Amino acid sequence: MKALPVEPANTPVAIGWRIRAIRQGQRMTIEQVAESTGLTKGFLSRVERDLTSPSVASLVTLCQVLSIPIGDLFLAPETHLTRLAEAPRISLGGEGIAEHLLTSRSERRLQVIRAVIEPRGRGEDELYSVDCEVETLHVVQGRLELILSNERFVLEQGDTLTFPGREPHTWVNPADEQAIVLWTLVPAASSN
Repeated sequence: MKALPVEPANTPVAIGWRIRAIRQGQRMTIEQVAESTGLTKGFLSRVERDLTSPSVASLVTLCQVLSIPIGDLFLAPETHLTRLAEAPRISLGGEGIAEHLLTSRSERRLQVIRAVIEPRGRGEDELYSVDCEVETLHVVQGRLELILSNERFVLEQGDTLTFPGREPHTWVNPADEQAIVLWTLVPAASSN
């Protein structure tokens, strides 16, 4: 079977924003990259704004300085859409709570859980901890009381609390109305 010829696209590939993001992620200034590559700051600025395309040789040098494979500049970002109606139901314990995992099960960098807590719903009787570095609790609707070993926080709609993930805690919905909260765990809890 004969292969079909591939027509080259006349549209330039926009990679400048990725180069800038990688450079900034490595906390390098444009001056440092210019000095290391031998390219001018003005040229690098135009490349990062996709106003000009670097030659293959310049791109190779730039990627060497940034310690990235050239192919990484052309990869499509990995995305995962979770529709609330299709979010898997999970159970991390407690009474009067319905939890849904909003992030992909394979996502390990972070985990977002949406919980609908009935009036007077509560967590475990004993304080517990989650195997993650950081937990963030955001109250979307209603109220929630978070109980730590030495402190209590009453969170109202719109409030957000961040605390160490391994800090023993529990929670209760003290109100006569349903509460909706978002738990964010960084990195994703190892047991789920």
